[in-house]
This record gives sequence, structure tokens and C-alpha cells, in this order.
Amino acid sequence: MLSPDFVILTGVAYVGLLFLIAWVSEQHAHSGYAHFLRSPAIYTLSISVYCTSWTFYGAVGTAARNGLEFLAIYMGPTIVFVGWWFMLRKLIHISHAQRITSVADFLSSRFGKSSRLAVLVTLIAVVSITPYIALQLKAITTSIQAVSVAKGGEDHLARLDELTLAFGVAVGMALFTILFGTRNVDAREQHPGVVAAIAFEAVVKLIALLAVGVFVVFGLGGGASDIFTKAVEAGLDIHEQQPLGSRWVAVLALSACAVICLPRQFQITVVENSNEDHLRTAGWAFPAYLLLMSIFTMPIAYYGLATMPEGSNPDMFVLTLPMSAGYDALALFAFIGGFSSATSMIIVASIALSIMVSNHVVLPLLLRGARFPEETGERGIARLMLRARRVSIAVMLLLGFLYFWFAKDSDALAPIGLISFAGVAQFLPALLAALYWRHATVQGAFYGTLLGFFVWAWTLFMPSFETTSPAIAVLMEHGPWGITSLRPEAMFGLTDIDPLVHSVFWSLLVNVSVLVVVSMSTSQEAMERIQATLFVDAFQRRASMQPHIARGSVTTGDLFLVAERVLGWKQATALFEASGIDRGPSNGDADVPPDFITKLEKELAGSIGSASAHILLTTVVAKDSISLEEVMRMADETQQAIEYSHELEEKSRELRIAAQQLQEANAKLQELHRQKDDFLSQVSHEIRTPMTSIRSFSEILMTEQDLSPEQIDRFISTIHNESVRLTRLIEEILDLSALEHGERNWENAPSNGEAVLDRSIAVCEALARRRMISIELGARVCCGWVLADAGRLSQVFINIIANAISHNDASDPRVHVTSFIENGCYIVEISDNGSGINEAYRESIFDKFVRAGSSVQSGAGVGLGLGLNISYRIVERLGGTLSLVKGRLNGACFRVSLPLHAQCEHVQALRS
Repeated sequence: MLSPDFVILTGVAYVGLLFLIAWVSEQHAHSGYAHFLRSPAIYTLSISVYCTSWTFYGAVGTAARNGLEFLAIYMGPTIVFVGWWFMLRKLIHISHAQRITSVADFLSSRFGKSSRLAVLVTLIAVVSITPYIALQLKAITTSIQAVSVAKGGEDHLARLDELTLAFGVAVGMALFTILFGTRNVDAREQHPGVVAAIAFEAVVKLIALLAVGVFVVFGLGGGASDIFTKAVEAGLDIHEQQPLGSRWVAVLALSACAVICLPRQFQITVVENSNEDHLRTAGWAFPAYLLLMSIFTMPIAYYGLATMPEGSNPDMFVLTLPMSAGYDALALFAFIGGFSSATSMIIVASIALSIMVSNHVVLPLLLRGARFPEETGERGIARLMLRARRVSIAVMLLLGFLYFWFAKDSDALAPIGLISFAGVAQFLPALLAALYWRHATVQGAFYGTLLGFFVWAWTLFMPSFETTSPAIAVLMEHGPWGITSLRPEAMFGLTDIDPLVHSVFWSLLVNVSVLVVVSMSTSQEAMERIQATLFVDAFQRRASMQPHIARGSVTTGDLFLVAERVLGWKQATALFEASGIDRGPSNGDADVPPDFITKLEKELAGSIGSASAHILLTTVVAKDSISLEEVMRMADETQQAIEYSHELEEKSRELRIAAQQLQEANAKLQELHRQKDDFLSQVSHEIRTPMTSIRSFSEILMTEQDLSPEQIDRFISTIHNESVRLTRLIEEILDLSALEHGERNWENAPSNGEAVLDRSIAVCEALARRRMISIELGARVCCGWVLADAGRLSQVFINIIANAISHNDASDPRVHVTSFIENGCYIVEISDNGSGINEAYRESIFDKFVRAGSSVQSGAGVGLGLGLNISYRIVERLGGTLSLVKGRLNGACFRVSLPLHAQCEHVQALRS
């Protein structure tokens, strides 16, 4: 058996667990580990705040009383989320772009950032949601009494006072909400800790309701079919209710409105959304969640009606059925599920309403006094807003408690959820007009919402006090001043209509009619027109339409003071620095561009709402209101500035490209300059060596008279060899220069590459014999006709063969020459069995002045290192390629590849 103290202690412990979850989540978010908290799963679960205690307990009660009417409560949100592409996507997209903080902020921002419209929406929300909070308090107290069985008898149970319980719950929820809902004024008012706690509660209440459903259907009832059989045997007509009546349609429409217009739903679905793509998941996951929440509703209702004593409260079947079977633990778990449903609604609704009250009532009242609030210093306004929100939360819970107190004996507490739904439904016409009707005006939205609210209050809200007030009972029966046609539940003679349908019909009819008529008969102000374009054409980039506050004499110091008092010094400094606004002592009195004022307004709107941000900056920037001509002129100037900015960006891009090209050209010039210096140094060195030898031996021959004939011959031979070497060096330099500058053009003619190769081999035979090197001839083609200059091609072959002979350091040196036809090219490969080209020189072997022979001992360092470079350029001029490849022997292998001439291709075709 469960005692009241134990049940209450369990509830307190559960709130403590929520406190811990919220605290840990906040710490993770502040540490940068909020990825999971921003996931589609958490977002979808948090939307389930829609399922309050009215859903958890009241759905079964509604099914017991009105059959399938409860399904409309779930189908409305399902339709909205399945069709998220139509409305929710645009709503969230606009809210992200405009830094929207609440439904009041959304409507005021669209309609010219109207402060009075924001105040009206806030007051309607407070009046509409107060009864809903009272309903949650009623559900919690009733569930505690239902699940508690005193150990000490009826006297102990009597001491469990309903008002005391409700007041304790209200105080506890106020403390929790203040601790984690008003820790700071964050941009866009997101609360990751609270959202994590709400997501956890969503899982708890779903599992609890499913556990009770499975227990009742399969543990007590023996299956769904047996339950319906017992219901029929008990005299219940399960086919009596008609689900598609006017009331069912009204409930369906109201639930669809509520999932968007309820402040708590707007807070979770729109404001707390961190990524538009999360709607793709929520579009199917949230309807699935609602399906699971409703799947056991009818079986529980029918089983309770068939088995519980007459007069039992069907709203508490979820608790009393497990208790009647002796399963106290399950009943306690169900109580926690219902407790989660109620507390999540109270917490989020209080946060959303406190944001609306502080942003759109408290701060505008202070700003309208033509002076700043008394708060000074860093985040002074932010601290003021936090205090206002904390007080607002306490006041909201107090109002809910007072409503519960005054109407605790009223039968209207059962359908109070629908009364609140109908109240916030008055936002829907203006909301749809904000999204899709460009010409809707603030006057139309204001007066339509106001009159629709008055009709709702007269026809549905006031009758909820009928049983507690004799005066209201008389008014309900006879109408004001005895005018029966104005009776709240029978307006203009419409009798025999369900009170809910009656109120919804008249309130929305008046709301829509006034909105349309007034909008068509009034004109928009400049700010309205600009905002209307931004909202209606939300998915079209219209940066040029962003409205400015005014062009005034405001300075950077003035604006930084405002930003610091709302955002804090750190965030304000980052904003100014990111925008390139110098706020130093020398620029403190400088004017600020209008574009930055617009950016600052958007940043402030993320914390205090668009209307309050607009009022605040307007107070600072310009003491008077802005004219239509001034706004439109600024819009035109903004458009021109953006076009000019685009031109500057294009010019800047071109300048960056030109600068990069100049940098590359400069680097190339520096490289050429270095090569020139290297060339001059190398050439001077190479020329000095033979010239020194020639001069030295010539002087010896001229001055020495007693030289032997052998010495004279040796000196003369040396002079001759060095002269030949010097001549060859000069020829290479002249040849290279001519090739680089395109000089020495030659006439290419059909030439047999094989004949040229044979002549080149013959020229190199003497050098090979002198060095004891054999030239091996591998496979050869019969002819290799190419279009070339025979002398130049022979120069290439001789240079490569001579290098292979000169730099071969093998013990049994060999040079291998082969030729073949491949892919339409005549190819010659010349390889040796020396140690090959060092790996460090393989990439640069064809560059100028590179000498990469096999070894120093073999004389690899002799020469200027121009031979291969000249050969490479000659082959390139012939239309072919010279490359270093892997050959048949172990040494170096050079491949000359030239395109075949048509004559050779014809011969090859005949042979094949």
C-alpha cells in the first residue's frame, strides 16, 4: 500500500532527478559537447511536451465519456507534422533568420515590429494558459490522492489537503523553472538543459502509459477482444459515439492550431530548434510517438467502465486499475508518468510566457518612459530581464494556483485544455497571414486578434466560472441586460450547438473577418512592407530589404553601451570587432553605418525580442519616429550599397588574382636571375680551365728553348685538345641560346631514323674502342621514317651514346641500342650497364648544368651539363619526347620517341 508521504517523496525525488539531468546537460552544452542535445531525437522527444496530464489521464476519460473524440487531439498535430513542408519549415526558417524568441515576437516582427501587437498576444497567452496550468495542478493533486492509501485511516488521508498540495507543486515547479529556465539571457532563448529534461520526461511518460496499457489489456483483460466483449456485457454501447461530428472536427482543428500556437509548443518546436533538417525526423517520429501514446486509450477506458465501481473517475483509470489489482508499483510508475506530463507542461509554458512578458511588457514599459532602465553596467538590461522573468514565472504559477482555487469545484476543469486551445487559436489567422499574405496589415492583425479573443472570453472562458459565481450563472441563462441573443453559449440564436463548437465558430469567424476587412481598408507602413516581403518571400534572398532603424547621429560609444547592457561586454566586443567597428577612444564619437545598426538590432532581438530591440535602438538612434520616405530612401541606398559592394568584391577578387600572378611572375624572374648567375659562374669556370691550360703551355713553348721533342709534342697536343674542348663548349652555349630563343630554325624532312642511328653509332665507334666498350645492337626495325632534320637527330643520338660510353663504370662495360615501333611512334632506346643515374638527379637530369654521371672517379663531373638539355629541346622541336626509363641493362636507359611519318606507316601496313 502506498502512503501519501511516500508518493509525495517519490515526486520530489523525481524532480531532483530532472534537476540533475538539466544541470548535467547544461554543463555539457557550456563545455561544447552539446551535439547529442542538438540531435533530431532529443528535438522530437521534447516536442512531446504537447502530451500533458490532460493527455496522459484525460484521454482515457474523454474516451470513456465521448468515444473516439480523443483521437482528434492526436490527429491534429499529426497532420501538421506530416505536412511540415507547408508551414513548419517556413516558420522555423523565418524564426532562425529573424532571431525570433516567442510567438508574440514572431507576430510583432512580421507586422512592422509592433509593440502593441506583441503586448496583446502576450496578454492573451497569459489568460489562455493560466487555466491550463491550473489543470496540471489539478491533475497532480488528484493523482496523488488517487494513488495514495493511508496507513493510518481516513483521518490521515483527510489531512492531505488539495490546496496545500497544489500550492506545494506550484512552488516546486516555479523554483525548478527559475533555476534552469532563467539562468541567463541567451541569444534566441534556447535552454538545452531544460530541453534534455523534457526529452527524458517524454520517455518516462511513454513507457509508463505503455506499461499500464499492456498490463490492462493483456494482464487483466485477456486481450483487446475480451475487453470489448466485457464492455458489451456490461451494457456499454461501443458503437454509440459518432467520431465525425461537428465537435470532433472542432477539436481536430483546435489541436492542429495548438501544436503551433501554444507558447510552450512554439518555444520547443521553433525557438529551441537548432537545425531545420530536424523537422524531417520529427515529421514522422512525433506522429509515431502520438500513436504509441494513444494505442491503449480505448481498451483502458472500456475495461475501466466495465469493471470499476459506478461513479469512479474515468480520468484516473490509468492509476486506479493497477491499484485495484494490487499492483502498487505499477500505479506509482503511472503516477510518475502523469507527473512528468504535468511538470513538463508547467516548466516550458512558464519559460515561454516569462520570455513574452519580460520582452514585450516589462521592457517596453521602461523604454517608453523616454529613458533607459536604472540598471547600469555590463548586461544591466539583461539582469533586469532575468529578474522580470523570474517574477513572471512566480506570478504565472500563482495565477494558475488562484484559478485552481476559485474553480476547484467546477466541472469545467475537465475540458479546460480545449478552452486554452481555443484561446491560443486566435493567433492562427494572424500567423497564417504573416506567412502567406503580403498585404495583411498590423491594424488587421491587432483588431482581428483582439475581437476574436473577446468573443472567446465571452463564449467559452467566462462560462467556466458558472458553477462558482451566481452572477455568471444568471448571465449564462438570461444574457446581459436580459438580451437572450447575446447569451454566451447561444449567440444570435444559435442554440443546440456544442459550447466548444459555438465558441470556436464565432471567435474565429470574427477574427478572420476583421483581419481581412481591416487589412484591405488600411495601408501598410514602410517597416510593415519590408517585413512582409522578408516573411512571405522567406526562401528568396532579399538582403537589400533588411530595414534600417534610422540615419541619426548615434556614435559607437552609444551603441556599445546598449549592446554591453544587453549582451555583455565580451559578446558586444566580439560583435563590434567582427563588423570592423572601432570603438576606441579616438573613435568613440564616430558615426555608425546604418547596416551595423540593423545587425545590432537583430542580435539584440535574439535576447529581448524584435519589438523591444527596435524600441531600444530607436530610442538611442532617433528620438522621433521614422518616416516612410526616409525608410524607403534608406532601402534604396542599401540596395545601391550592396550592388557597389558586389562590384568591389569582384574587383577585389580580380586584384587578388593579379597579385598572385605577379607574385608567381616575380618568383619566376628570381629563378631566372639565379639561373643566369649560375650560368655565368659555370661558364666562366668551364672556360677558364681550358684557357689556363692553353696559356700555360703556350708560354712554356715560347720561353723554354731546351724542351725535348716529346715534351713539345705533348704540350702542343694538350693545347689542341683544350682548344677543341673550348670550341665544343662555346658551340653548346650558342646552340642552347639559339634553341631557347627560337633561332636556328631548320627544315624538317622525311628521314629514315634507322639510317641516322647507324651513322651515329659509327661516329661513336672510335670512342667506344678507345675505352674498351662494346656497342651491342639489339632488335631493330627495317625503317623508321620520321619528319626531322637528320643532322639534329644525329646530334641527339651521338650525345646519348657518347654519354653512355663516357660514364659507364662497369667492369665489363656495354652499350645496348635497340629500336621498335609502338603506338604510331618510332622509338630508340640506348642503355648501358653502368651504375645508372643517381636517384637524386632523375627528376632534373634534363635541366641545364646538371651533371649526374655514375661516379666522380669516372669523370662524371667533366662538361658543362648542357648536352642532355640540348638533346631534350631538339627532340621536343621534332615533336617527340626524350625520357629516362628502365632499360634492359642495369644502368641508365634513355628513350627517344618520334611520331612516324606517313611513308613509314604505309610500309608497316604493307608488311602486316
